[in-house]
Amino acid sequence: MSSPERFVLVPEGLDGERLDAALARLFGLSRSRAAELIGEGNVLVDGQPGVKSDRVLAGSPLTVTLPPPPATAVEELPVPGMDIVYEDDDIVVVDKPRGVAAHPTPGWTGPTVLGGLLAAGHTLATSGAAERQGIVHRLDANTTGLMVVAKSERAYSFLKDAFRNRTVSKTYHALVQGHPDPLRGTVDAPIGRHPSGDGRFAVVADGRPSVTHYDTLEAFRAASLVDVKLETGRTHQIRVHMSALRHPCCGDFLYGADPVLAAHLGLTRQWLHAVRLSFEHPAEGRIVSFESPYAPDLQHALDVLAAES
Repeated sequence: MSSPERFVLVPEGLDGERLDAALARLFGLSRSRAAELIGEGNVLVDGQPGVKSDRVLAGSPLTVTLPPPPATAVEELPVPGMDIVYEDDDIVVVDKPRGVAAHPTPGWTGPTVLGGLLAAGHTLATSGAAERQGIVHRLDANTTGLMVVAKSERAYSFLKDAFRNRTVSKTYHALVQGHPDPLRGTVDAPIGRHPSGDGRFAVVADGRPSVTHYDTLEAFRAASLVDVKLETGRTHQIRVHMSALRHPCCGDFLYGADPVLAAHLGLTRQWLHAVRLSFEHPAEGRIVSFESPYAPDLQHALDVLAAES
């Protein structure tokens, strides 16, 4: 696989910044990783190899060669608590527990949906990268709920197109701090990597278009249960958009949740659950729909709030 080459012009806001700092902010990298790329000769400024301490000028062209990430092996390990909701020759729908990633990624050492299915003897589509075979969409590791995985090649192609064309209906429930005002609304705000380069995402002017619809289902004293539907599927989209509204998901410490409230509710991760999933079956043409009950820790948090209301 060839290394992707990226070309950007230094924006006005980075005029005078050191090259390594500007690179980190532009591409969501750590300063050390940016410095490595510069030292390896993978960063050109005005067509010439850059030096990390160089000061960049607004409008200067940067050409950056980003090496492809190393291949990540799939460790076939059983995943306790991952229920099979539905399965046929083309698809398998799972109810994903907390602490489980969709597929292996660099730096993730925990269990995965992919590894769990393979360990249980499920045959999956082989299209795409080996470490993502059959995976057509993802949930954050600590978000619970429904995921569909492709078993056949036709299902993989069909579902990838369906998610890309936004014909899949995905409904989440989130417990957010406070009370959104208005109680029902739409967040249409672009999402990209946080300028800090620390792994977070944020609403940023040059981010990718992102649209989230929410509707308050129940208001408690300190939090609200909201129904969320996505038009787009950006990384951490619900978490970022609710945080941008100043109503982060309860327990979501990465995006500003109150640790005192989280401890009171018994939460050690974000209260976010993929509760419903509906799509056209890739082989049969009929609409299939699935629902998932709340995970025990999420239900406990609701019970605590209800008892205090």
